[in-house]
Amino acid sequence: MEQCTITVKDVAKYLGVHTDTIYDLVREGSFPHIRFGRKILFSKDAIDAWIRAQADASVTNNGE
Repeated sequence: MEQCTITVKDVAKYLGVHTDTIYDLVREGSFPHIRFGRKILFSKDAIDAWIRAQADASVTNNGE
């Protein structure tokens, strides 16, 4: 069975950033996550969609 959620450490590695950056994005409320008590998990599909949205916004903002 394929794992549906990934951890903060996994997301940080996937995006090539420090775990503190992921925690900051979660605190800002701008990053898709699932919270179970103190545990924070992420859907890889939601992360990929967030990346696409960020890229689209960047292209749109740079094109103006």
